[in-house]
Amino acid sequence: MPELPEVEVTRRSFAQAIAGAQVTAVRVGKPLRWPLGGDGGALVGRSVSGVRRRGKYLLVDLDQGILLVHLGMSGSLRFALGLPPPGPHDHFDLVTTQGTLRLHDPRRFGAVVHAAGEADPVAAKLLGGLGMEPLSDDFSLDAFSRGIKASRTPIKQMLLGGKVVVGVGNIYASEVLFLSGIRPQTPSARIGPARMGRLHAAIRQVLERAVELGGSTLKDFSNADGAYGSYQAHANVYGREGAPCKVCGTPIKALRQGQRSSYFCPRCQRA
Repeated sequence: MPELPEVEVTRRSFAQAIAGAQVTAVRVGKPLRWPLGGDGGALVGRSVSGVRRRGKYLLVDLDQGILLVHLGMSGSLRFALGLPPPGPHDHFDLVTTQGTLRLHDPRRFGAVVHAAGEADPVAAKLLGGLGMEPLSDDFSLDAFSRGIKASRTPIKQMLLGGKVVVGVGNIYASEVLFLSGIRPQTPSARIGPARMGRLHAAIRQVLERAVELGGSTLKDFSNADGAYGSYQAHANVYGREGAPCKVCGTPIKALRQGQRSSYFCPRCQRA
């Protein structure tokens, strides 16, 4: 599933190229997770002023309204002039004077939603419950600590929940907890100040490094230019069950939490 780094990498790969473009046509394919919300023809003539990100959502700002784009579990965007005719897994085309923005999504868990703005009930329902942005200046240690300490939920699942901080998905949660020296099943309320500080810093460190490396491509993720990510080749624990820890040599272990795999070093992450 594309996580925050993959979504941010995607945004950066086409945001500048599409800025200022005018929409000339819209093509909607098979139904996605949520409906577009209105007639796609209403977007024709609108101009694109920019592209932002909120959690795992891309917000394409128009001169009137916004498009909220979610990549779901297997989605990716392409933006280019002269794209080939859409294939069976290409479910949305935003054709503009500067190129076509296309959503490719084999499993159709992604979505493109048109809303009047972020205050629109449709947009507010999707964005309203999201936690702090970990790559922003608003990601404060005090607020993060208060949110984490308020729950006894295992810390890995707390991070995945997105209510305190957004975008720390499954791959990056395992990496963050390794750098913090915290086991994934540790109750959130048991994390003391020193480890909380390491956890807060590790979230920003891991996500920034992942963005720098183009995200992770485990199956079919690519950015809007078609480039693949390489973070997975640098992971300390994720996907490395049985391999030696890069720090201490102890074999990496895996466990199941909420139907997701968690990876950790039993020596470096003692509690």
